[in-house]
Amino acid sequence: MSPPHPPPQTTVSHHSRPFLFPETQSRVLPDPSTFFSPHLLSTPLPTNSFFQNLVLKNGDQPEYIHPYLIKSSQSSLTLCFPSLFKNPAFIYQVFISDLTISTLNNPNPNATHVISSFSDLSVTLDFPSSNLRFFLVRGSPFLTCNVMSNVSLSISTIHAILELTPNSSCTKYTIKLNNNQTWLLYTSSPISLSHDINRITSSVFSGVIRIAALPNAEPKFETVLDRFSSCYAVSGDAVFTKPFCLEYKWDKRGWGDLLMLAHPLHLKLLSDTDCSISVIEDFKYNSIDGELVGVVGDSWVLKSDPVSVTWHSIKGIQEECYSEIIEALIKDVEALDSTAISTSSSYFYAKLIARAARLALIAEEVCYPDVIPAIRKFLKDTIEPWMEGTFGANGFMYDAKWGGVVTKQGSLDSGADFGFGVYNDHHYHLGYFIYGISVLAKIDAAWGRKYRPQAYSLMADYMNLSKRANSNYTRLRCFDLWKLHSWAGGLTEFADGRNQESTSEAINAYYSAALMGLAYGDSHLVSIGSTISAFEIQAAQTWWHVNEEDNLYPDEFTRENRVVGVLWANKRDSGLWFAPPDWRECRLGIQLLPLLPISEALFSDVRFVRQLVTWTLPALAREGVGEGWKGFTYALQGVYDKEGALDNIRKLNGYDDGNSLTNLLWWMHSRDDDQEEGCDKGGKFCWFRHYCH
Repeated sequence: MSPPHPPPQTTVSHHSRPFLFPETQSRVLPDPSTFFSPHLLSTPLPTNSFFQNLVLKNGDQPEYIHPYLIKSSQSSLTLCFPSLFKNPAFIYQVFISDLTISTLNNPNPNATHVISSFSDLSVTLDFPSSNLRFFLVRGSPFLTCNVMSNVSLSISTIHAILELTPNSSCTKYTIKLNNNQTWLLYTSSPISLSHDINRITSSVFSGVIRIAALPNAEPKFETVLDRFSSCYAVSGDAVFTKPFCLEYKWDKRGWGDLLMLAHPLHLKLLSDTDCSISVIEDFKYNSIDGELVGVVGDSWVLKSDPVSVTWHSIKGIQEECYSEIIEALIKDVEALDSTAISTSSSYFYAKLIARAARLALIAEEVCYPDVIPAIRKFLKDTIEPWMEGTFGANGFMYDAKWGGVVTKQGSLDSGADFGFGVYNDHHYHLGYFIYGISVLAKIDAAWGRKYRPQAYSLMADYMNLSKRANSNYTRLRCFDLWKLHSWAGGLTEFADGRNQESTSEAINAYYSAALMGLAYGDSHLVSIGSTISAFEIQAAQTWWHVNEEDNLYPDEFTRENRVVGVLWANKRDSGLWFAPPDWRECRLGIQLLPLLPISEALFSDVRFVRQLVTWTLPALAREGVGEGWKGFTYALQGVYDKEGALDNIRKLNGYDDGNSLTNLLWWMHSRDDDQEEGCDKGGKFCWFRHYCH
């Protein structure tokens, strides 16, 4: 803001239960059998993956598999080492057909590719009619192709080929093109290549071919690629080993050590104490995500700063501030009326549930339990119909084709519920539901026990860790274990790959799952939810927050932007899905809402918060700016100017549908009066330095 399964499983752990939601015969979902190998169709399939374009429509839109853009079409695979187009409004990587690999005399040149396997960090693309298998492993500087039987290869380019030079054994060729690119081609046994102006052809060959763009003309770059050309990964897994840790493990072939590339957040998180890897600091590829740097090793350990998942504010509220909050709380609770809700949208309805749940936790924090029974009744009245399937206008259903929860409206209309029926925005909508469910389970344990199966089923739709065939849900539906943030784009084909707008709603989803773990005494769920929240926070700070002093983007873009609107796999946009770039208050708000205790961790850098608010404030003078968006801007102002922000908040006459005056006052009164500038992660004023490993 997309063959029937065995008995489905509803929890993150391994307790099988009968499935809880009616099965849908959706009219809007694409057919996965076109591109997935038959043996994969009995398991839940990814719906927000880094390779999603390869399994939608014709499967021929490119995907960014760092460091290359890769496009598959008509039994050929095209490789592009992209250049960056940049201006003040957006940045994107330009796709050009640098090298296109196919076979000569293909009996079926129009046959599509088939996904024969996929993992957290890789996808394997087969071209059965060509006898080619491509191991697309994220972060590999080499494209690796297994030529399964004797065929003659064709490598074409839209550029002119200036040179094609073999080494003495004909197992390495240097390809120079007239766009200043140099590519290196390595083979597992000798191959004979010849060329005309824009095509290279081979003698009959079988074995492994590896192709890499030379990122820089300096000889040392070629030396590195030569040294690591014989070892390749065929797949890679990401394993949650302990809290706030993630380990990458590659399955490798060939001989020697494995060279991969790390993006800037990887480099920040790679453990200093890990002697099994070495970083080649000066071996770099350019990328829209910042420089990709060489790392040698079969497995990496990534350690995040811990975040503390709490029901209430991190610093607490001083008692003399209670009365103002309680006064707002009484009014907000009196206005709760489940019969007056006019929306049947899963997103807007869930926001109302979560808004009310916040009121219960604030009531606990300011020691005013009198309002909790009324909130509990509202939460029961709004949540139970979705859990029991009695909410007439909408409701949850199970889709066995891809393996996941969809809504009744979404299964009939791909645009309804913001595309929830085609797997858009699942973590956003369900995160709000899980928040409300977790709070209700906390304040009413008997209710929590009764609805635990449904609660876990909804949570597992985006939090499932299992890879087993009898799971109901794909593994971590939205979270990208290589980029370390979520995607929201679902089963919709986009030229720039997956996208995500609101990082804060993504964080809410994993934070809410951790709260659910607290409510149910499930320490594993607390750990996983907290860990993914921490990674999502650091990714938001790395790629969405455009810090004046320290960010990865070109100067033209940085000068005009303090926050990215929509972040795509292959693009950065200053606009939003629902607002133009100059509506800066919307850009700030969509990266802050909902306002929660964990928002403090997301906006822990006070210097950046001041930059962001200063950049946003002039936009509030525009005619027609919504009061709700103003509220979020003032909330962040409160991080460094508590009194000024409180004055502004007290003058508001409306609030976002997921927010309230109570919640804004709770946030303001839980700010430090003496918050100081310049919070480096783990620095003196960062709250989470107290929660070290």
